[in-house]
Amino acid sequence: MSILLADTLRKLRTEKGLTQTQLANLMYVNKATISKWESGTRVPDVPMITRLAGILAVDVGTLLAGAVRTDEFPNLVIVDDNRAVLSYNLLILKETVPDAVITGFNWPQQAIEYARTNRIDLAFLDIEMGTASGLDLCSTLIEINPCTKVIYLTAYPEYSLNAWDTDASGFLVKPLTPESIRRQLKKLHIPFSAGGTKA
Repeated sequence: MSILLADTLRKLRTEKGLTQTQLANLMYVNKATISKWESGTRVPDVPMITRLAGILAVDVGTLLAGAVRTDEFPNLVIVDDNRAVLSYNLLILKETVPDAVITGFNWPQQAIEYARTNRIDLAFLDIEMGTASGLDLCSTLIEINPCTKVIYLTAYPEYSLNAWDTDASGFLVKPLTPESIRRQLKKLHIPFSAGGTKA
């Protein structure tokens, strides 16, 4: 527990005129995650500290002093180069898997850097991201941590044949719905607790 970091984060957020929800949206994490950081019951890891410092316009060192890694909750990431789609899918994931730590990225390299310092239990990956491929990202994430499960997201069902040639665990056609996510989670052996109405 880091009360010093919690107090600093709460003070900086307030000075920037941001609510916990607004900061959570900028960080692509759950509002509950911000609340836990500010209560001192959990602390952000180093990549999250770096992102926080940028958003709050402070020196990274101001926040790094209290940084430790935590593995209390399932760790999910979602990668999509379309910001509007990413924001929408984050909301659906937060509703469906409320007990997970959920982080969003617009670019594959961001997810790779995050994976090198954080355990990722489940990654939702867009297949087509400009010149980048979610298929290649899947291979890289599993190479970093063979225990990472991957579910592909795409608006093009015809990609499914290529997707099954990789080590992915599932495939979902956009837009995401709580029901489609729950169906996939039932197939995975990860301790996720799905919220909302059961499918």
